[in-house]
Amino acid sequence: MPEIVLMGRAGRIEAKYHHSRNPKAPLVIVLHPNPLQGGTMNNRVTIALYNAFVENGFSAIRFNFRGVGKSEGVYSNGEGELTDTASVLDWIQSVNQGERSIWIAGFSFGALIGMQLLMRRPEIDGFVAVCPPANLYDFSFLAPCPVSGMMINGGNDHVCPIDNVNKLVEKLNNQKGIKIDYRIIPNCDHSFKDHLDTIKNCVTEHLSIKYARSVANM
Repeated sequence: MPEIVLMGRAGRIEAKYHHSRNPKAPLVIVLHPNPLQGGTMNNRVTIALYNAFVENGFSAIRFNFRGVGKSEGVYSNGEGELTDTASVLDWIQSVNQGERSIWIAGFSFGALIGMQLLMRRPEIDGFVAVCPPANLYDFSFLAPCPVSGMMINGGNDHVCPIDNVNKLVEKLNNQKGIKIDYRIIPNCDHSFKDHLDTIKNCVTEHLSIKYARSVANM
């Protein structure tokens, strides 16, 4: 997974990119948690998400938001980080031209940014949100949510409490045509210690279901 440098509105963006050998491979952008709490693209959960998609044949990219690592700029309370993510999406599309499936995945703050991008870029047709911080941010912008997807939370998560995520999932599942594949991992806190393989297994199962349905509907 070579390290690459992209250009965003705030300057250089540090990233790691895996290019699939399949010329028609789907694409995914994986987003890390809040930089103010030490979040980087090398966060363990972020890497687990990234590896899950790589192992399922995706061309995948993860990157540092502005002001993190070698990425230029300063933290922008979500607005600039959303712009960074849009720049990364433009880049990965430019090196993988042609019609293909595009996914967004994120952990905690990264899940929030990913869902915001989902509302702005209609070409995104799948998502995985791990511990969406529904206790800290208003997710009512998902009205309506444009596509179905997956949410994962630890049963003992006190940073992104399960009760708030339950309510978010219920709201989304009540929207017409939307189905959230919601996985609660028992005895698991926000760090996902000893549960990283469970995240990967959940993503693999979700992808197999998603693409099985797509083939069935062709």
